[in-house]
Amino acid sequence: MNRDLLVLGGAGVDTTVYVPGLPLPYRDTYHVPPVVDRIGNTGAGVALGCHALGLTVAFADLIGDDPQGALVRRALGALECRWGRAEAGTRRSVLLVGPDGRRTSLHDAKVTPGERLPRELYADVRPRHVHVSIMDFCRHALGDFDGVPISTDLHDWDGASDHHKDFAYRADLVFLSEAALPDPAAAMRDLIARGRARTVVCTRGARGCLVLTRDGGVRAFPAEPLPGPVADSNGAGDAFVSGFLYGTVRGRPLEECVRLGAIAGAHACTVAGTHESPIREPLLLARAAAR
Repeated sequence: MNRDLLVLGGAGVDTTVYVPGLPLPYRDTYHVPPVVDRIGNTGAGVALGCHALGLTVAFADLIGDDPQGALVRRALGALECRWGRAEAGTRRSVLLVGPDGRRTSLHDAKVTPGERLPRELYADVRPRHVHVSIMDFCRHALGDFDGVPISTDLHDWDGASDHHKDFAYRADLVFLSEAALPDPAAAMRDLIARGRARTVVCTRGARGCLVLTRDGGVRAFPAEPLPGPVADSNGAGDAFVSGFLYGTVRGRPLEECVRLGAIAGAHACTVAGTHESPIREPLLLARAAAR
């Protein structure tokens, strides 16, 4: 079964709470706007984003037999999904979002030691590209795709945490954020020198991104102009990755991949999400720009 993209791991439920400020000072009670439960986590965001852009996507993950798992199944109903059972239940996050769109995430990973994503869930997929979420139960899958390019998103890795290292050094395309890196350029060079990555992309929020390739130096790219006030930064990183992967799978030049990611990321910050796909509208805008 041929597919443009196979995404492994990373679906859950986000409970979003819009708060009057971050950090939130202690008080017994805050009255807030409606609290929203919706599909979340990075694997789901990338799968939905790339599907919205027109790529053929297969998704495999472990989720629970619980109400949150049912929400995930409904939200990803338009995709080709293969589900295994997560013993501890479906992953959850509580997202506190301030008036400026910044967020604090309280993440419950529902870790069960020794749990693995069954190979039979994805063994029949012949993808052009594989995106592996940094779930421990996906770690073994990094060796399952001879000759197929693999990407991963290390998020706010500090450059030292052992949990990330297999993903960091065994992927061909690595995304990460500068948020916890004392020297982003040095961390990117280390990934190229010690791993198999041919391209490393470090996002910097409103300052755009840094890109390092195996045959070049670190290059800085600006962010795309925001089409309106920042409403919510949730999903912006997944939108960026989706736009970049769309360009990659379609064989576009590096500069265009960056531009497509930046367009999607900028719009994701300013477009209110939906229950089914928080980043569908910004990704469609990126798709239009790619024509």
